[in-house]
Amino acid sequence: MDFTDVSLAGLRVVREVAERGTFTAAAASLGYTQSAVSRQVAAVERAAGVPVFERRREGVRLTTAGRVILRHAAAVLDEIDAADRELRDLPDETGTVRLGTFPSAGAVLLPRALTALRRTNPSITVVTRDGGTPVLVRALRAGSIDLAVLGSEPPFRPPDAETPALVTDTLTERNLCVAVPSTHPLADNDSIHVDDLRGQRWIAGRTSGDEPQLGVWPGLEGRPDVAHIARDWLAKLRLVAAGCGLTTVPAVIAAAAPAGVRVLAVRGGPEERRRVVVAHLPRPLPETALRVVEALRAAATQTGAS
Repeated sequence: MDFTDVSLAGLRVVREVAERGTFTAAAASLGYTQSAVSRQVAAVERAAGVPVFERRREGVRLTTAGRVILRHAAAVLDEIDAADRELRDLPDETGTVRLGTFPSAGAVLLPRALTALRRTNPSITVVTRDGGTPVLVRALRAGSIDLAVLGSEPPFRPPDAETPALVTDTLTERNLCVAVPSTHPLADNDSIHVDDLRGQRWIAGRTSGDEPQLGVWPGLEGRPDVAHIARDWLAKLRLVAAGCGLTTVPAVIAAAAPAGVRVLAVRGGPEERRRVVVAHLPRPLPETALRVVEALRAAATQTGAS
């Protein structure tokens, strides 16, 4: 292995361990697990071909080679940090932000955010892709997107179990709703009771495990009568408009319901809360990405009020 293959993350870990004196203290400072710190140090040592630290009962101490590595690592990291600070202070910053979203966010939230962003920050270019949470989280970890808008449901766990943990910011949290055909008897009400959902026909999607997912109201007794399976949320709503059944929808896309569909709140039973969060890697966001987050937050607030 060539030492030029060492990552910036590895150099940062070496610097932190050298400063803190133990792997445990460095892990706490960086927000990593101790095993993650050990893996980063081991990768640097493999690349260097020599030990970086002398392990002792009371902690660690840099070897002679480790002191050489730390000296150059500090210079590299200082230059990177200085460039980051300088770029973040540039006025009227332009650039491209790569944004991933869960599919239904593209119905209302994303168009509203991009419309506002073109007005307030026309120099920022946003490129988007959609996907489920596992796909978007892997893209974040790989560095192929900068931000991810994700749907989340109780108990609202982190998007993945990797370290360091992703940073998440809640954009909106609202109750799950039900879309019904406008010709359905339930459509005459502004809201419906959960008991009214028993015995209804449903339009659902599927998870990667091929089990029905979003579409059937959670917690209903017995086996649901799933009449149609559709992966695309718009296809599900079109089937609702055609009178083929009911489907659950996040409140954030209620404004995008097509003609022939009513989106209703559900009373009774446990609340079915759903969050929309924006996630990113645990590092300072550039100004362009911060402006995109602000636009998403404003769009979520507007959507919640409409």
